[in-house]
Amino acid sequence: MSYVAIMGNGPTELLPDLSLYMHTVDVWIGADRGALTLAEGKMPLDYAVGDFDSINDIEKNTVQAYANSYEVYPVEKDQTDLEIALTKAYELQPEKIYLFGVTGGRLDHALINIQLLYSIMNRGIQGVIVDIQNQLELTFPGSYEIKQNKRYPNISFIPYTQYVKGLTLNGFYYPLQNQSITWGSTLCISNKLLSNYGTFSYKEGILLIIKSRDAMSDTIPM
Repeated sequence: MSYVAIMGNGPTELLPDLSLYMHTVDVWIGADRGALTLAEGKMPLDYAVGDFDSINDIEKNTVQAYANSYEVYPVEKDQTDLEIALTKAYELQPEKIYLFGVTGGRLDHALINIQLLYSIMNRGIQGVIVDIQNQLELTFPGSYEIKQNKRYPNISFIPYTQYVKGLTLNGFYYPLQNQSITWGSTLCISNKLLSNYGTFSYKEGILLIIKSRDAMSDTIPM
C-alpha cells in the first residue's frame, strides 16, 4: 500500500480540493466526524473509526452504510480518534500519510496534530498535513529537493527543535548558507522558489516545512 489519507473533524470550509488526491491516495480513513465528511462528499471511505460522539444517530447510520469498514470505540479512551485512525493507517504500511481536517478548530488539537507528524516520521513514513491554505511536513537532517507548488507558493522553514544547525537553501529568492536558526527566529519565513525546483539541507535538528498561500487569494492556480 502506498498512500493513505485520514480525514479529521476540522472545519470543512478549510479543506483543500480533495479531488486532487483521488488518483494518488489508495486508502481513505475517516476519524469520527471526518468519516461523515468523506461520506457526504461522496469520497471513498475504506475505514470509519472513532467513538463518533460528534455526530448524531442518523449521521452514524449514514457513515455505517457508506463505509467499507465501520469500527466504534469507547468515548472514554486514551487515544484521540485521529490517533486511532493513524494506528489503522500504520497497519497498512504506507509510504505516505495525508492528514486532512486536522487544522482550523481548537488550537490544542491543531498543535498536537502537528506533533503527530513526528510520530509518523519516526516510523519511516512521510506525513503531510494539508488544508486549503497550508501544507505542513517535518524533516530530519539531510539533503532534500523541494518542488514548486503554485497552490502553496510561500515556503517557510521553522525549527521544530530548539536549534536547527547548518541550514542551506539553494534556488530560493532568499538563499541561505550554513546558517543556524532557533526557536523564535523569523529568518526563514515566507521564502519562494526561483524556479520549479530548489534544495535545502541541514546538519542537526528537526525542521517544520510549511508551504502556504495568502488567505486573500481568491483563485488558486491549477
